[in-house]
Amino acid sequence: MRRSLLLFINRIHFLFLDRPPAPVNVSVMHLRADSATVSWEVPEGDIIIGFSISQQRMDGKMQRFIREVNTTSRSCVLWDLEEETDYIIQVQSIGLYGESQASKRVHFRTLKKTDRFPSNSLDKARHLQTGEMIIIVVVLLMWAAVIALFCRQYDIIKDNDSSNSKDKVKPSSERTTPEHHSGGLLQSKVGHL
Repeated sequence: MRRSLLLFINRIHFLFLDRPPAPVNVSVMHLRADSATVSWEVPEGDIIIGFSISQQRMDGKMQRFIREVNTTSRSCVLWDLEEETDYIIQVQSIGLYGESQASKRVHFRTLKKTDRFPSNSLDKARHLQTGEMIIIVVVLLMWAAVIALFCRQYDIIKDNDSSNSKDKVKPSSERTTPEHHSGGLLQSKVGHL
C-alpha cells in the first residue's frame, strides 16, 4: 500500500511540476471583420513544442480548438470569424510532458466589413495599383522600342544585302547588254559572211 501511495505521489509530482507555464501577455492584433491575430509570450526556461488555442463566441454558439505542435511560433491567425461578434480566447503551451494551464481569458470583438480597410489602406492600394500600371506601361513601351529598333536594323541590313547582291550581279549583266555585244561572237559571224 505504501509503495502504491509513493507511485501515486510521484505521478502527481510528474504531472504538475513538469508542465510548462501558461502563456502570458496574450493579445489580439490585426483585427478585421473575419480574422484576427493572437499573440502571446512564454516564460523563459521551459521547452515548448507547440500551443493550443481555445476560441469561443460570447453567445456560446460556437467553440473552436486549434492545436499546433512542432512549432516555436508565438502567434496564430484566427480565420472565418463572424463580423461584429464577441469572442473569448485562451492559449495553452504544449511541452514535452503535457499542456500548461490556460492563459487568462482575452475578449475581443471583430469589426464590421466596412471597417476592414481604413481609408489610408485604400489609398495605398490605389497607389500600388497605379505604380504597377506605370511599370507595366514603361516595360511595354521599352519592348515596343526594342522591336522597332530591331525592325529598322533588319531593314537596313536587308537593304545592304540587296545592294551588295545587285552590285555583284551588275558586272555580269553589263556584259550582256547590246553595247558590249558589238565585238562579240555575233558581230564576228556577221562580219565573216
